[in-house]
Amino acid sequence: MDKIIATVLLIIAGLTAAFAVFNSVYPAAERGGQAVNNAADEISNRITSRIEIIQVGSSNSTVDAWVKNVGSSRIVGIENSDIFFGPSGNFSRISYGDGDSPLPYWSYQLEGDYTLWEQTATNAITIHLADSLEEGVYVLKMVLPNGIYDETSFSVE
Repeated sequence: MDKIIATVLLIIAGLTAAFAVFNSVYPAAERGGQAVNNAADEISNRITSRIEIIQVGSSNSTVDAWVKNVGSSRIVGIENSDIFFGPSGNFSRISYGDGDSPLPYWSYQLEGDYTLWEQTATNAITIHLADSLEEGVYVLKMVLPNGIYDETSFSVE
């Protein structure tokens, strides 16, 4: 009889220990799986995002750039992008803004009938400056919220 009681108690203790281990390991494994899924989504977003600055020009105190979405995914949060602009070797970040923003600031307008920056859509970026550009070589770099970027240089004569 003692052996039966000892066996039953060991089985109950084993089941309790297994249940306790399962309850502590399963949530951690699930959180780890979610983290892996989030990382995979972020990598997929970076792989499928691509832009290309196709043209830059300036007139008085504005710089106009046309940037094309050449990736295979929609670009969201355009106003959260970073624009770096200035003379070669001395450029700075320009904030996004509107007509009421202090200079300098940049704004955008999607070309055509697009309301979202879809694949193949072109985005017209306008940088509003406090002063007219002097002669020289200038750098324009656009960095999307996910870190994908393109840059170009152009000269003002």
